[in-house]
Amino acid sequence: MKDTKWLSRTELLIGKEKLDKLINSHVLVVGMGGVGSFAAEFICRSGVGEMTIIDGDVVDPTNRNRQLPALATTHGMSKAELMGDRLMQINPELKLHVIKEFVRPERVDAMLEGHFDYVVDAIDSITPKLTFIRAAYAKGLRIVSSMGAGAKLDPTKLQVVDISKTYNCPFAQQIRKQLKDSGIRKGIKVAFSPEEPIKESLMLTDGSNFKKSAYGTISYLPATFGAVLSSVVIRDLIGEE
Repeated sequence: MKDTKWLSRTELLIGKEKLDKLINSHVLVVGMGGVGSFAAEFICRSGVGEMTIIDGDVVDPTNRNRQLPALATTHGMSKAELMGDRLMQINPELKLHVIKEFVRPERVDAMLEGHFDYVVDAIDSITPKLTFIRAAYAKGLRIVSSMGAGAKLDPTKLQVVDISKTYNCPFAQQIRKQLKDSGIRKGIKVAFSPEEPIKESLMLTDGSNFKKSAYGTISYLPATFGAVLSSVVIRDLIGEE
């Protein structure tokens, strides 16, 4: 028999029937960076009974300003493993699947095999993100995707909209355009911020793992994106749109 005593405050808020829906749900979270790590933790703490997390990266010192698994003591360690251990410490009865891989286009279909009640896309590189969204869309999976959490400061500006309604987000603009080129004009739920980006914070990167540039970030903004994504998943799963 599962121990649900630790979820008593959640049950008090949403009731046993809806809590049981969460306990019997399987959520996939892709990307354990500043957005995805917080989304995964909040989803776990909600009582979701089965989770799959995916990330092939290791902790870099520059991750410590915003990523949950990034500590001075975890440099060079697998983000997926660190988050997996953390989630199991929150809920030892969680049915957890940890995939320590980068999201490469040729692997996306395999990663989406099996049954998922919801998919959280927290990928921050254009090509893998597009491939993942297209594949999830084609399979008819419920998905919520994070747009750009960099170059912004005000967490109160975040919105959840259809991809077609995004603006003032260079990352969303690229995703929207390329999805449109693939015939997908709407139908993807996203979290985005219409705050004007601080363009001076842009830097170029070495292009590894399909990432050619990055914006500066602040500690709380990616975490807020993660909270918003997790709220979408939880409210949709229990029928509270």
